[in-house]
Amino acid sequence: MDPISIVMFGLIAVLIFFMFRNGKKRQAAAQEMQNNMRPGAEVMLSSGIYATIDSIDEESNKVTVTSGTTTLVVHRQAVSQIVTPNEAAVADDAESELAPDDDPAFGERIESTEAAPSETTEKNSDNDDSADQAK
Repeated sequence: MDPISIVMFGLIAVLIFFMFRNGKKRQAAAQEMQNNMRPGAEVMLSSGIYATIDSIDEESNKVTVTSGTTTLVVHRQAVSQIVTPNEAAVADDAESELAPDDDPAFGERIESTEAAPSETTEKNSDNDDSADQAK
């Protein structure tokens, strides 16, 4: 065999290895999401509907969700992603009480207390200079 064929087969083997590895990662992530579904979590269905999980029936693989005033019963696989887990909402409330966000919003100007006196002294010195020149 020539070296080009060996390199070609090596690249194909590496490509196949990464394909199987990525498939296993996706499958593990989907299984983790299915295991983390809890009542009270906000989810997005595969149709794009945002809803809150009311109950989960493990035996028949059905999930009861509420979107606005509508209650839907969907297959467990119809839940495409968990938007906000139930436990994360409790953690966010605790963090907001401990450390409020005092950072300014994007584009918001902060007026410092030191800048105001220096500006007024500069204006007063300019007025004094103009008064001296007028005499």
